[in-house]
Parts: sequence; C-alpha cells; structure tokens
Amino acid sequence: MTSEHETAQEAAGPNDFSDIRKCVAEAIGTFVLVFSAVGTAVFAGAKVGNLGVALAFGLTLLFLVYTIGPISGCHVNPAVTLGQLIVGHVTPVRAVGYWIAQVAGGLIAGVTIFAVASSLPSYDRAADGLGANGWGPHSPSAIEGPLGGVIENGYGIGATMIIEILLTGLLVFVVLASTDQISDVLNAGLAIGFSLAVIHLIAIPIDNTSVNPARSLAVAFYQDGALAQLWLFIVFPLIGGALGALVYTLLFGRNQGLRAS
Repeated sequence: MTSEHETAQEAAGPNDFSDIRKCVAEAIGTFVLVFSAVGTAVFAGAKVGNLGVALAFGLTLLFLVYTIGPISGCHVNPAVTLGQLIVGHVTPVRAVGYWIAQVAGGLIAGVTIFAVASSLPSYDRAADGLGANGWGPHSPSAIEGPLGGVIENGYGIGATMIIEILLTGLLVFVVLASTDQISDVLNAGLAIGFSLAVIHLIAIPIDNTSVNPARSLAVAFYQDGALAQLWLFIVFPLIGGALGALVYTLLFGRNQGLRAS
C-alpha cells in the first residue's frame, strides 16, 4: 500500500529525500538552467552565437540531470513535470510543488540576470531585451530598419505554436524514453542534454526557444512586448509536454519507467 505522496515506483524503490528537498532541488536546478543558459544569450550571445547558446542550454541540463536528478528527477520545466504526472511518475501534490518551485527558481534567475546586465553601462533594456521569447515583430528573425523599428516581421504565431508543441513534445518524450527501464539510464543525461541543444538550434531563430514555461516567465517582465505574448509560451509547451507523454505511453506500451521522481 502506498501513501498519498508516493507513486508506485517509489513504493517499490523508496529514497530518503523529502518533498521539501525535492522542491528545493527543482528551484535550484531551474535557477541554474535559466541563469546559465539565458545568461549566456544575454551576456555572450553576440560572441558565441546560436550554437553557443544552444550548447549552454543543453550542457547545463546535462550536468543538472546527473546532480539533482537523483533527488528530484531533474524536471526543471513545468512541461516535463506535466508529462511525468500524466504517466504516473509524480503525484498531483508533488507536481504542484514542483511547478511552484520551478517558477520561483526561474523568476529569481531572471532578476539576477537583469541585475548583472544592468551593471553594464551600454546595456539598454528596451533595445537589448533579456532573451525573452516572441513571434512576429518580437521574433529573432524580424528585420529592423537602420534607424530602429521593425520593417519586416519574423516567424508568425502559427509557426511558433507548431514549434513549441513539437519540440516540447520531443523533449518530454526523450526524458521519459531515456529513463525507461529498457534504456541505458547512465546515458540519460547525454540524451536529454543534447536533445535540448538540438531543439534550441532549431527554434532560436523562430521564437528564441521556450519549450519551458518557467524559462519564458523568468525574463518576460524585462523585455518590451514579451508579456503580451507570454501566454503562448505557457500554454503550448504544456500541450507539447502532454503530447510527448502520450507518444511515450503508446510506443512503450506502459507508463512506468525506471526512475521515480
């Protein structure tokens, strides 16, 4: 018989970490992911380019999988937590706790990035932004005129919806599949981290890549126009997360993987 705070996996293989410690790990992990990866885009994006930013996201998630993964499962993403909830790897109570922790960690990271960026005299929040997501005039592919202002919009809302659903679904599927009982779990961090890097290589030119509502929420307050478009980067990654969980369940024929969360 399991308690209301245990999944079937945890009853079979319990660990010593309380829900509070798991949530703290998620908050810290989300802070590290947002600060390290979005920070790379803000502080060094012009020097490292899209490849460097993509690797910052992927490599940060890779080392987080191996450090906080044994504690919380290393979701650091509300869409991943939703996928884990759908397949029964976390309870609803814990999922809510993870979501609160992830949003809090991301918001603290956003404040920290803005504080560091603002210390540079040449930083202009209105012109430089803070790595927020967006479409149309706020897409990274929008073309600005020589005197400022957008003269041609970038990728539109339809493309952004499609890319966020598909790529978040891919990420959640990789997380679930690479930690399944038939997979080589020791290599899960590599699969998950490099998947996130590839996802960013695809989507940075389109909408700056969300696939993570906590990442989008963290910096939307500091970039003109980002808050009005934030809803898409919350709703559609969550839809993608649910889709990834469904595909995993259909392909693997079960909803119980190896690792408890």
